[in-house]
Amino acid sequence: MAHLHALVVDDSSAMRRQLSYALRRVAGMDTVEAVDGADAWRKLCSASFDIVITDLNMPLLDGLKLIALVRGGGPHQRVPVVVITTEGAEADRRRAMGLGASAYLVKPVQAPQVVETVRTLLGVT
Repeated sequence: MAHLHALVVDDSSAMRRQLSYALRRVAGMDTVEAVDGADAWRKLCSASFDIVITDLNMPLLDGLKLIALVRGGGPHQRVPVVVITTEGAEADRRRAMGLGASAYLVKPVQAPQVVETVRTLLGVT
């Protein structure tokens, strides 16, 4: 079984814990947490990840800027990025997807929805 690595990015420690716990349902998945986009970018530049789960509204470097950096080039350019945010407006979704997000989920989100999205993007069961 392949070992998978997820980067979970949210300025809420409770949300990071909730998402990391949910991702345990994906066989072979482990998680690394980042407190904001800047922390996530440092981690992306020093390690390999199979998927990134990010909020949009965060200090220092928000989720939209993080998506742009990920898609800008380098070994992480093709890593799926799942946005999980309170921003439910269609314009926000279009902006994130236009920058290269792979999926856009609106909080509150249930663990099965996150797990199914991740499994689909990674092609695993």
